[in-house]
Amino acid sequence: MPTAAVIGCGDVSVVHFDALESLLGVLLVAVCDTDPKRLATAVTTRDVPGYGDHLTLLEEVRPDVVHICTPHNQHAVVAADCLERGVHVILEKPLAHTLDEGRRLVEVAERGSAKIAVCLQNRYNAATQAMHRLLSSGELGRVLGCAATVLWHRSPDYYLGRPWRGTWQGSGGGLLMNQAIHTVDLLQWLVGDVTAATGQVATRVLGDVVEVEDTAEFVLEHQGGARSVFFGTLANVINAPVSLDIVTNAATLNLHGDLTVNYADGRVERVQERRTPTGGRAYWGASHEVLIRDFYDRLDEDAPFWISPREAEKSLRIVKRIYQQTFPDATSTVS
Repeated sequence: MPTAAVIGCGDVSVVHFDALESLLGVLLVAVCDTDPKRLATAVTTRDVPGYGDHLTLLEEVRPDVVHICTPHNQHAVVAADCLERGVHVILEKPLAHTLDEGRRLVEVAERGSAKIAVCLQNRYNAATQAMHRLLSSGELGRVLGCAATVLWHRSPDYYLGRPWRGTWQGSGGGLLMNQAIHTVDLLQWLVGDVTAATGQVATRVLGDVVEVEDTAEFVLEHQGGARSVFFGTLANVINAPVSLDIVTNAATLNLHGDLTVNYADGRVERVQERRTPTGGRAYWGASHEVLIRDFYDRLDEDAPFWISPREAEKSLRIVKRIYQQTFPDATSTVS
């Protein structure tokens, strides 16, 4: 029976705990958090030992799998510590808060034998899986382009409650790193590898509480000639469904929660997104559990997990390229 530990018991950890509870044959054996109050709550709620230091947990408990749900600037170092000790990892997005840390984690992952998955779980959504199958099949012809939006809302309290989220050093960025990186990942996964990226970021409404951006726009050029355009903001009054509208020679694919495929010959197909109840927020979707279950199902396979650090590095590079165009003299804080 595989054993598991969760490092970082903040907001997103709830979906990892829920997933572990749903998995037959996986045993939670420990939790870890540097915040004594959160740690005490997790210990009481989960009825397992708690640790304030992840290295002590790894030494004393030696779990088979560690779920990393820490602030962004701890992702790479904690994941590398686990992998170097032969412990498998499920790592929350993003891969790292800087490109240098991301590159280091890619190297550690590829020279070791332990598996690692990065939680870009929207690739498991029913609608995006259907889009990927259709686009990969070739039946829709050439992809011409895509338009994407992330129109969400974040209040000052969201950042005041977790101050690391609003800083370059703690989070590595704002909207693009903490919310829209899933959509950036889907753009390059669905439309194709990115050859050029131009754009800018700004702080429109949250400047009193954060130093990172709350709004961004960019244009991506893809291999094969397709172009994607993106607009995202945290200044919206609600968390609207993420939208992806992909145009091909033979159809238009409109993702707005559910997927609608309008074929040039008049046919219309629809794919409904799964709506599994979760302890997390509704805008996180329902695919965390699907990814986590798939990871455990593949533990005995020799091949690396398909959403690997090298795969997750693609979206990190795109985001950092956009940041450097707005902050060309602040490379050390955004790269």
